[in-house]
Amino acid sequence: MSYKAALRVWRGDDGQGELADYTVEVNDGEVVLDVLHRLQATQAGDLAIRWNCKAGKCGSCSMEINGRPGLACMTRMSTFEPAETLTITPLRTFPVIRDLVTDVSFNYAKAREIPSFTPDPSIGLGEFRMQQVDVQRSQEFRKCIECYLCQNTCHVIRDHPENEREFAGPRFLMRIAELEMHPADEADRREIAQDDFGLGLCNITKCCTEVCPENIKITDNALIPLKERVVGRKYDPLTWLGSKIGRRPQHDTPAVPARKA
Repeated sequence: MSYKAALRVWRGDDGQGELADYTVEVNDGEVVLDVLHRLQATQAGDLAIRWNCKAGKCGSCSMEINGRPGLACMTRMSTFEPAETLTITPLRTFPVIRDLVTDVSFNYAKAREIPSFTPDPSIGLGEFRMQQVDVQRSQEFRKCIECYLCQNTCHVIRDHPENEREFAGPRFLMRIAELEMHPADEADRREIAQDDFGLGLCNITKCCTEVCPENIKITDNALIPLKERVVGRKYDPLTWLGSKIGRRPQHDTPAVPARKA
């Protein structure tokens, strides 16, 4: 069964743009990306769309459909009423390049700022052993396809672009948590998570978790545990005292004269 769907698609560039109205045929089993491809093939040959795998694994076709961030290749047309008008716009948090394509280079700049995996250099290849529970804890975060929907929907930068310099966003705070929880990693990233990547700006509203297409529990399993580790490192009085003692400068101890026999 096919029907005609009413679409309102954002057309424009970084200067200006507007929503354009189209009517496009929809067939059974199709997703939003299918309909956009048909629109591109029949009515709007210059429509700019970013996509790659069409299987929900590359994260390229991120956009906002009726105001909700999602992947066009994983959003089925059957979830909407045939008489409903679909409004399709680019990710709001990032600058528009053209039509539905946005400039997400902010995310790659943030990724380069995170200290890389730092194993113990004294342990040779194949010598390290870890429990499966430790593997699973960090493996969940490795499912991220970097669609940046969590970055887009996080209100800390969505509604406050002035926070972009100080706030890495949920995707990269999750990356810090992944490394911090990895038993083979030797670096301590708790202080930089708070001071350099803006962990304190996250108020755990779980909007990032709600839009994750891989169903990663970003807030519960990454951000909250990372906050707990930072609190223990930064605000626990005993830990704080111990860190201060450990940082005290070393002074030369005067030699004690030997006793005469």
